[in-house]
Amino acid sequence: MPAQPEVITDPTDERVADFRDLAAGDRRPGTRRGTGPVIVEGVPAVGRLLASPYRVRTVLGVPGRVAALDLPAGVPAYEADKWVLSEVIGFRLTRGVLASADRRPPADLDALLSGPHPTAPRRLAVLEGLNDHENLGSIARSAVALGVDGLLLDPTCADPLYRRAVRVSMGHVLALPFAVLADWPGDLARLHGAGYATVALTPAADAVDLADVDPRVHRRTAVLLGAEGPGLTPAAQQVAQVRARIPMRSGVDSLGVAAAAAVAFATLR
Repeated sequence: MPAQPEVITDPTDERVADFRDLAAGDRRPGTRRGTGPVIVEGVPAVGRLLASPYRVRTVLGVPGRVAALDLPAGVPAYEADKWVLSEVIGFRLTRGVLASADRRPPADLDALLSGPHPTAPRRLAVLEGLNDHENLGSIARSAVALGVDGLLLDPTCADPLYRRAVRVSMGHVLALPFAVLADWPGDLARLHGAGYATVALTPAADAVDLADVDPRVHRRTAVLLGAEGPGLTPAAQQVAQVRARIPMRSGVDSLGVAAAAAVAFATLR
């Protein structure tokens, strides 16, 4: 039986410092982007955290929620009433429970691409300039649901482990390996060398119909997606092997990037 959660009555208690003032962001003053603990909200998402390779640091929630979790032995667990919890985190939490976890570094790109079957990803999402955490979280959730095995990010992308991205993904982003393409878009050549067909999504009229890209022809496929609004840069499109568009009714020029990603993942599954 897991130990009963300890009760927190003081919002300044250092035992729950990981969760302090989350309304101001995950990073503490003086820390760099992409540092600090991973923050996960809600029972389903915390359950996915527990099934992930991320090491849980602390769990905090309202009475009853923490005790309902199947926590491993040794994980510090705390309860607080909703008012104290709100004072700790800086807003009213409707999901009842939070957890913090140690970050894992991005995967080594070559190791990710060349891993042995069945661990080597067959489908990848490659993101350029995605600076909206909610779009990133939505894409991660669709990726897990629709058979995409990993994320590759250009150096300007948002942090996939930021609290809002994790929340919108419902914790599914924790199941996705991710790597950073430091030389962008030059590192796409490394995907080609590993046998991936790169498909760049664009609404351009001269792009091929996405439905004409047969996923059975390519053992490995990587879908390139650009930021909301500007889309993929010409440089990225030029390096990609295929430029593809999602056919739409006249008068609609594009979908939001999260919706476009879901359509592409399903079509190229």
